[in-house]
Amino acid sequence: VQLVESGGGSVQAGGSLRLSCAASGYRYSSNCMGWFRQAPGKEPEGVAAQRDAATYYADSVKGRFTISRDNANNTVYLQMNTLLPEDTAMYYCAEDRLACLKGPHSSLDRNEYKYWGQGTQVTVS
Repeated sequence: VQLVESGGGSVQAGGSLRLSCAASGYRYSSNCMGWFRQAPGKEPEGVAAQRDAATYYADSVKGRFTISRDNANNTVYLQMNTLLPEDTAMYYCAEDRLACLKGPHSSLDRNEYKYWGQGTQVTVS
């Protein structure tokens, strides 16, 4: 499995960005897909995850971020609205067969994910 993120960039506070994660390789269509972020000097944080109709969000992004996926094109998205300076981080997508099956906490736990992309930088000023 290979994951490639895109869509990061610099934006002013209050603006929006949409991140994309293109997946390739042998995959299960109902895999759990997650977005994580890490800001300099901070611990990695689970942002959002999705498996089938179930979605999970960190409290810090609820109501502002939306995860979605296009299975036909093997792509998962993270729509980020009302961005704040504290959203500045490197954003990573990740995939795993089982993470989301273990509950909301595991869905946003980076240790539960097997496959990772290289990341895309988001800077909010």
